[in-house]
Amino acid sequence: MNSPRPSRKRSALSLLFALCVCLSLAAAAAAQKREHLTPEEIELVRDNQELDARTKVFIQAAERRLLAVTNPAEAEKNAAKEKEKWGVVQGSRTQLFYDIGKILDEAVVNVDDVAEHNPESPLLRKSLYLLAEATTKMLPQLAKLREETQVEAEADQLDRALETAREITDAAKEKGVNAEDLKAKAKAAKKN
Repeated sequence: MNSPRPSRKRSALSLLFALCVCLSLAAAAAAQKREHLTPEEIELVRDNQELDARTKVFIQAAERRLLAVTNPAEAEKNAAKEKEKWGVVQGSRTQLFYDIGKILDEAVVNVDDVAEHNPESPLLRKSLYLLAEATTKMLPQLAKLREETQVEAEADQLDRALETAREITDAAKEKGVNAEDLKAKAKAAKKN
């Protein structure tokens, strides 16, 4: 009986390897196409055209996902009353960490866009403050989750979310945005 030639075996192995690579790339591409907001959250973003209101939607969306990971029982309890307005948060831990990073990125893009088109907008400082306040609360939770995770995909998504959260808090410090500053600006605006 003739055994297959070594070149056929190599060709078959090469074909199998190429197939595995293609499937891996397809899975990665599918993961990248995940929508990080529920349809209801997307609608809330569209409905809230003022930057500060839109920022609050992004913050709530990120907090919902963080709660789903850190306290699933509490998230499940809130889900029933939030379902109609906010939609249902679903996904694996890795997907939820991906969502948090993308949501924070989108919030930053919105602030940056307003800063570029209307640098004098009073909503810029307020929105940056809101984001910084929320990410300051999220950072310890995200850091703890990052320390505990043994799954590489989760670690990658957590690193991304942590980086964005730190950039937000650093930007707020750099711009000198704080609660007292916002109160003073609000009083000045009321006088005018």
